[in-house]
Amino acid sequence: MRAGAWALAAPALWGAYTWGSQVVAFASRPRGRRAGRLAALTFDDGPDPAHTPAILDILARENVAASFFLIGRRAAAAPDVARRIAADGHDLGNHTWSHRSLWLSGPAETRREIARGHEAIAAAAGCAPRFFRPPWGMTNLAMFGALRRLGTPCVFWTGQPEGRRPASPDTQIRRAMARVAPGAILDLHDADGVPGAGARLVQALPRLIDALRARGYTLAPLRDVL
Repeated sequence: MRAGAWALAAPALWGAYTWGSQVVAFASRPRGRRAGRLAALTFDDGPDPAHTPAILDILARENVAASFFLIGRRAAAAPDVARRIAADGHDLGNHTWSHRSLWLSGPAETRREIARGHEAIAAAAGCAPRFFRPPWGMTNLAMFGALRRLGTPCVFWTGQPEGRRPASPDTQIRRAMARVAPGAILDLHDADGVPGAGARLVQALPRLIDALRARGYTLAPLRDVL
């Protein structure tokens, strides 16, 4: 193919590899059960050596089982925290090795990011992750084969109280309650992907749990909600 033709084809190929995969991933995503009033608290970007233990203390005090999507290299750097997450009965999820966007990763790098993250989390926590969540929810076509080999379904979210910009504890609670419904999956952040995210969540989480329970929700890990 001539250089000019490649230049014309490249955007379409990239779009199929990334945006096209989003359509497939969204259509085939696991969904929370609508029967009953179950909701899942899920935590991304950890483990953080300071904020994740504080989150675990809150969950233990409130008798809540949740799900943690760990970054592999952070799990390798804080294996004691990863082991505690598993020992406390929470689900483990793989959030890749380094949190690199899969939109910027070719097939080989995608396979490495997913497999290396999975292996690092399993080694640190003492058990393998059950689920996978791509950084920022961005997928590509190479992701599907890598996840099939590991047997880890890709799980997104139905509400994200804090995304790429800081949100105060009050704002996070308000956003969460505006989006909650039976089968909800809330995406929270126990580490500082956004500066200060972990500290803000430590402040917000007790009141968020109280607000969800006041609405009649039972908080459960993904293995029960999906």
